[in-house]
Amino acid sequence: MHVRKDDIVEVITGDDKGKRGRVLSVDRTKGKLVVENINRVYKHMRPSRHNPQGGRLSKEMAIDLSNVLMIDPTDNKPTRVGVRYLADGTKERYSKRTGTGMGTIAPPRKAHAQQG
Repeated sequence: MHVRKDDIVEVITGDDKGKRGRVLSVDRTKGKLVVENINRVYKHMRPSRHNPQGGRLSKEMAIDLSNVLMIDPTDNKPTRVGVRYLADGTKERYSKRTGTGMGTIAPPRKAHAQQG
């Protein structure tokens, strides 16, 4: 999964197509994520001791990972994300659009370092 919390993504399908938002949470097992102000629904709350008024609560629901694209930090356009190893063995995410790095994923490992 190439999307992390606090990344900026753009929705490419659905009712919120074209909107951008910050990732609030990621569920790796289900392949879903919650994006700020995207896929908002009303949850009807029954009056209770904790919430005596009741009413409607607007909240974000999870969307599938395949319905979003990361935003490239250099040109501010949607891009696919790849993973590569640097010369010292560090694993990093990169933009397939421009080739720029988008942050490291794993620390350096000798097995993936280039010899020479």
